[in-house]
Amino acid sequence: MTVSFPSGIIKVFTSNPSPAVLCFRVKNTSKLEQILPNAQLVYSDQSQSDSTTRDFWMNMQAITLYLKKLSEQNPSASYYNVDVLKYQVSSNGIQSTPLNLATYWKCNANTTDVRVDYKYNPESMNVPSMLSNVQVVVPVDGGVTNMQSLPPAKWNADQMKAYWKISSISEKSENGGSGSLRAKFELSEGPSKPATLAVQFISEGSTLSGVDVELVGTGYRLSLLKKRFATGRYMADC
Repeated sequence: MTVSFPSGIIKVFTSNPSPAVLCFRVKNTSKLEQILPNAQLVYSDQSQSDSTTRDFWMNMQAITLYLKKLSEQNPSASYYNVDVLKYQVSSNGIQSTPLNLATYWKCNANTTDVRVDYKYNPESMNVPSMLSNVQVVVPVDGGVTNMQSLPPAKWNADQMKAYWKISSISEKSENGGSGSLRAKFELSEGPSKPATLAVQFISEGSTLSGVDVELVGTGYRLSLLKKRFATGRYMADC
């Protein structure tokens, strides 16, 4: 979770020896296994009786010094981003993944056939949102000399990987966001060995955790709340 501070607030903090403490509340935390606040900047109350919310407040002296440091590094910036906490979402297997994948390999001495089936999973998100900039990367060894693919993919000979790019996947996509990627590879040093594929995508306007955040108390205003998630290590084996 990141908070963006406008550059003008640094002057407010530095000119006031005791600025109002910035407090915020994280709600709907039932899907979270753990919450890790930035220990250098944020305090938390772990004794709260409500298991679905958690209150946090800033170390105002520390945040002021940190923002001053950021402004010295980039004095022309309009906003400064501060990571205030991280959290881990509890997994419920395939129901928790926004894009479900299944891979199939057929490896012969001279050719390798690969099929990747994918299916959009709106139930994994608190609000179904589009997956954009989707990229599927499939490593293929065995000395690939030619590739035929549908839909068309790009082959990177140096990396020995096939790349499929899909602009977006959602419930409004063809077949409700389900589809297949297929490729046949001709080999000079086969057979290939089935490999782990990687997927990348981002999504704006939703989360997998379902958490929400609000400011507590007076003195500050939350002008905009952005929700997004993106892949880190998102892989599939056959």
